[in-house]
Amino acid sequence: MVDTDRVVGGAKELGGKVQSAVGDAVGSTRDSLEGRYRDAQGKAQQAYGQAKDKARDVADDVSDYANDAYDRGSQYARDAYDRGADYARDAYDRGSDYARDAYDRSGDYVRDGQRAVSARVEENPMVALLIAGAVGYGLALLLHSRR
Repeated sequence: MVDTDRVVGGAKELGGKVQSAVGDAVGSTRDSLEGRYRDAQGKAQQAYGQAKDKARDVADDVSDYANDAYDRGSQYARDAYDRGADYARDAYDRGSDYARDAYDRSGDYVRDGQRAVSARVEENPMVALLIAGAVGYGLALLLHSRR
């Protein structure tokens, strides 16, 4: 979009050149000087219009860059959030699997331990009785010594 100051300034400049040339041709110093003055005014107004156009273009470019940066930043944030959610979901799933496996294995370990103790007790019932009595006596001593 061209600023109106550029168009008006161009018209003043052209009019000033024509007036100056006519003044020079007819020998009118006043018209010649007035024409040069209008020519200079037109050039100044054109320069002002160009500066406004350039400032508008720069502001538009900055706005475009800022919008692009915002869009890219938003996309990066969404991607990071999605990746984090995926990692959390995966960690939860793996943790649940590990816990389920540990729970299942613990039941197996308890049953294996019960079988092993039962087998030892059946092989040596007297030794098992003595060990159980010693453990009971030790617990009784601990409980009574705290009072």
